[in-house]
Amino acid sequence: MNPGFKVEVLGAVLCAGLMFGGSAWAQQQQQTVPDAPAPQSPAPLSDVSGPITPGLGAGTEAGPGPNSSSDQPPQAPATQPPQAQPSSPIQTTPPENLNAQELGYTLRVQTTYVEVPVTVKDTKGNLVPGLTWRDFRVFENGVYQPLKVFSVDPMPLSIAFVIDQSVTADVMSRVNDSLGAIQGALTPYDELAIFSYANGAQERTGFTGAQSARVPAVLALTKATGTEEIIPINSGPLAGCNVHVNGNCADPNLQPGRSVGGGPFITIPKEIHTLNDAILAAAKELSTRPKGRRRIIYVISDGKEAGSKASYRDVLRYLQTNNIAVWGTLVGDSARWGEGYMSRFHLPFQMYDNLLIKYIYATGGQPDSEKDLSGIEKSYAKIAIEARNQYTLVYSTHESVLDSKFRNIDVRVERPGLDVIAKKGYYPSADDLR
Repeated sequence: MNPGFKVEVLGAVLCAGLMFGGSAWAQQQQQTVPDAPAPQSPAPLSDVSGPITPGLGAGTEAGPGPNSSSDQPPQAPATQPPQAQPSSPIQTTPPENLNAQELGYTLRVQTTYVEVPVTVKDTKGNLVPGLTWRDFRVFENGVYQPLKVFSVDPMPLSIAFVIDQSVTADVMSRVNDSLGAIQGALTPYDELAIFSYANGAQERTGFTGAQSARVPAVLALTKATGTEEIIPINSGPLAGCNVHVNGNCADPNLQPGRSVGGGPFITIPKEIHTLNDAILAAAKELSTRPKGRRRIIYVISDGKEAGSKASYRDVLRYLQTNNIAVWGTLVGDSARWGEGYMSRFHLPFQMYDNLLIKYIYATGGQPDSEKDLSGIEKSYAKIAIEARNQYTLVYSTHESVLDSKFRNIDVRVERPGLDVIAKKGYYPSADDLR
């Protein structure tokens, strides 16, 4: 035997022993350290037929590549960081077709600010400009209220125009001729809704642009003939029907056995003037208009009220709750000198000869009495200018938001000889607390 061969064999055996011993010692040392959690194996891919090579994807080779070693342990799949999901566009306004329950929450903010439009005139009836916040004093229920906001900026108008069709034929003729001047008193920033009434209120059109082409078309359809002014006689030889046509009375209202009854005495038919119902219908439509606009009901009528389903007290409370002012042009009997003033007084068991004036004074509006066509047309522009150029006073009420009682408002100007026109008070609205 070759001695050199023995040395080589002995060295190989010694190296193998050292490697085996070192490996065993390393395994013994590793057993003292707790093992980390084993990585989870990925789910099998059902649509891959061959092995997967990192960087190359799925292949068709049956075994490992030439550079791969079967002795190397399998590598754990690298965990990818979670990718951020694409965010949906943020919706700043809630959908209109969802109610408060479906939205999940309702944000309520209690506010105590009260807005008071004020008109100031001198002894000749002219508007007084140039006043500052230092000239005004506001009292609520007798308590002084410091002003929080004061503005003299003209405001856009939301006007519900109400036409009385129960006036007499001669007055109705002048009103029909004056309707074309309504648009000339308004600006493109204003909006207009048209209502009419005789025996019940009727909405002619909802709110639309004051200068739109719809307004003159609707006003043309609103023209009416009015009612005939007759002298009622319920006794004497002329009490019955003295004009017959084919055996019947020419006037069906005087036909015996109908509304007038029978016998020598006739029952005079009652007049119908549903002023309350018309103002309430206009106020409901007007209450939906956004804040920042002056809410006004403009009535052209003689002010008579009879036959309405709504009462004056309920309609006035609705107006004072929704910050709506009533303005009007008085025509007919209410526009005559002397007679117009006497018609403001109500006789018991009789219809109201002029209830419109009470609405106007209670809500802070202004009346204008006109008899002829020229005066009616000028009143439209006059009232529109006064309503647009009011002083706007805003204060914070000292009353509790839970108190729903009526609150009196007294506005004063620290200058002599001036007439201050403002609403008499208001009812707190739950809509203002949202």
